[in-house]
Amino acid sequence: MSTTELLFSRTDKELGSFAVRPLDPFADAELLHGWVTHPKASFWMMQDASLPDVEREYMRIAAHEHHQAFIGLHEGRPAFLMETYDPSELELVGLYDARPGDVGMHFLVAPSDTPLHGFTRAVITTVMAAIFADPTTERVVVEPDVANTAVHALNEAVGFVPERQVTKPEKEALLSFCTRAQFEAATAALGVSI
Repeated sequence: MSTTELLFSRTDKELGSFAVRPLDPFADAELLHGWVTHPKASFWMMQDASLPDVEREYMRIAAHEHHQAFIGLHEGRPAFLMETYDPSELELVGLYDARPGDVGMHFLVAPSDTPLHGFTRAVITTVMAAIFADPTTERVVVEPDVANTAVHALNEAVGFVPERQVTKPEKEALLSFCTRAQFEAATAALGVSI
């Protein structure tokens, strides 16, 4: 798969074009390193990662049968990282009863010196729309750190409903779910077109 191949795209009526492409662990490593080690990415837990560490982590993900990583574009420029995983195989094994059609998700917005109002909400909307573009996806599952209140608010805005706190090896997490119907209702309420 080429890193120029777009897997999903949408246009936000206020912020323009968003798209998702495959991540290349080598070609994108330097870009990712700057993102995951930035102070604003503390919940990503890679603050002290070296460039080879980032390459290794994303090579591991690229080789994994149940984990994928993507680069998100805004107006054609890399602007966010998106990961999906099978929660019955990774991250949440034994912590909840996974259902067929569940997809786990992580996303990280690139640091910016010129933030755009509504950008992060447009990113999570794009991430969710990309995941639900697969007709086999029934529900998106997230497990952000309980202390990450900013992402809890974003998750709620696109339809996530918190279920309970779970203990993972690296954090206390807020297990939350969003069905396709909940996502569609939330985006309709916000007046967002997918």
